[in-house]
Amino acid sequence: MAVPVAGHSVNGEDEIVEMDRMRKLIADHMVRSVQTSPHVTSFVEADVTRIVDWRNQNKKEFQSKTGQKLTFTPFFIQAVAKALREFPGVNASVDGDRIVLKKGIHIGMAAATPEGNLIVPVIRHADRYNLNGLATIVNDLANRSRQGKLKPDEVSGGTYTVSNVGTFGNVFGTPIINQPQVGILALGAIRKKPAVIETAEGDVIAIRQMMFLSHSYDHRVVDGQLGGSFVRRVADHLEAFDPHQPVV
Repeated sequence: MAVPVAGHSVNGEDEIVEMDRMRKLIADHMVRSVQTSPHVTSFVEADVTRIVDWRNQNKKEFQSKTGQKLTFTPFFIQAVAKALREFPGVNASVDGDRIVLKKGIHIGMAAATPEGNLIVPVIRHADRYNLNGLATIVNDLANRSRQGKLKPDEVSGGTYTVSNVGTFGNVFGTPIINQPQVGILALGAIRKKPAVIETAEGDVIAIRQMMFLSHSYDHRVVDGQLGGSFVRRVADHLEAFDPHQPVV
C-alpha cells in the first residue's frame, strides 16, 4: 500500500502540515501536563476601572519619563506577584509526594512567536520591581520573544505563569498548567459593562471596566479554598490600585 506524500492529503482536498520542532515540544508538554495534574479552574471578575483610567491619563507621561510603553501586563504581573507572596502554596511545584514551596517569585508570561507557537519568558523576582521596572522587563521580553532572541535561561525556572487571552479578544479561558508548576492564570479582555457600585447613598449602576481572571490549578496539592482565594486576592489587588499615585 502506497504511503501518502507528506504535505498532501489522501483525497487531494485537505492539506497535511508537519509539526515543526517547537510545536511538537509544546504538544508533548501540554499532554504531559493534563496527564500529570488534575486541573480545576476558578473564575473571578475584577473591576479594573482605576487601572484603565490611570493608564489612559498617564501613559504619555510614563513613556516620556521612562522611555517605555505602558501596557496592562505590568499591572497584572504586579498584582499576581503580591498574591503569590501571600499564598506561597500556589508558588510551588510537585516532586513525587513532596510539595516544593518556591522562595523566589519568578513569573512566566506566555507570548506568541511570529510562527504562531507559544513561548514563556520568565520575569525573575517579579515582586521586587515597581511598575516602571516591570514595564521595562515586560517590553524587553515581549519584543525579543517576537524576534526569537530569547536566551535559554530566560524561558526556564518559572514558578507561576500568566497567559493574557484578552489579547485575542477572549473574555476568559481554562489554561493548562505549565509543568512542574501548580497554577496558571488566564487574563481576559477588559470590557465596559454595567455594574452595581455600593455608595454611602446606596447602590448605583455605573459603567465599569471589567475583566475575568481564570485560575487553573493542580488539585493534587492546591484545593479549592487555596486556588479560589488566590485568584480572588489577585482581583483585590487590581481593584485596590491607587489612582492618585504619581508617575515615577
